[in-house]
Amino acid sequence: MKILRTTCVIALATLTLAGCKTDPAVRNPVVFDKATSPSHSAVVENAGAIVGVVNFKGQPPARVPIDMSMDPACLITAGENLSEQYVVNAGKLANVFIYVKTGAPSVSAPTDVRPVVLDQKGCRYVPHVIALQQGGSVEFRNSDPTMHNIHTISIAGNPQVDVSQGPAGAPQTRQFTTSEMMMPVRCNNHPWMEALLNVAPNQFFAVTRDDGTFSIPGLPPGTYTLAAVHEKLGERDIQVTVTANSKVRTDFTFAMK
Repeated sequence: MKILRTTCVIALATLTLAGCKTDPAVRNPVVFDKATSPSHSAVVENAGAIVGVVNFKGQPPARVPIDMSMDPACLITAGENLSEQYVVNAGKLANVFIYVKTGAPSVSAPTDVRPVVLDQKGCRYVPHVIALQQGGSVEFRNSDPTMHNIHTISIAGNPQVDVSQGPAGAPQTRQFTTSEMMMPVRCNNHPWMEALLNVAPNQFFAVTRDDGTFSIPGLPPGTYTLAAVHEKLGERDIQVTVTANSKVRTDFTFAMK
């Protein structure tokens, strides 16, 4: 009888622990790359693409370690946390929002486009810069063992988001319908946390990778104004002509003001 009771206790503990596990979708979030999202799946006859890199000229400001001691949970889970305003690798600038500013139709996102994921992980927003088409949605997640807050600050008329999420809490999804660049997303509980949300007026956009590269596929032949926007360095515009079935190389260069 004693052995049976012990076996039952172990089985009950195992079931309890299994029931308390975090949803795998929260523990292992997927950030959907714009180049593979459904809005790029439509076939455009003779479509071309714009590819390129964003350069940084000169010496960028050093990335500063962030003091997170106000929340012990952040110290346990985050490791080193560095400022993200200037992320430059071998002279290439990450986190630049690239989009077709003129020449493309201004349309809302198809209803089957998956939400872009913005996670709170290690007491930072991941990724630092996100982008979506107007009419699309963002799924806000909290993968941390601490309470977070999601607070968007719009100047273009997008509805404000100001919600709290418990540790590994349920995701919150919000729609953004108005084109807007570099909208701040902050956490009222952790003042160092900030992300930038970009709502593009069409489906042709990208965010530069860690190596400064970007790619915008599926463009009909035509002449466009391509804009590159950085949270601190402002905007650069370039005229680009896309020809049928071609890749047009277009580079940008930023420097400290």
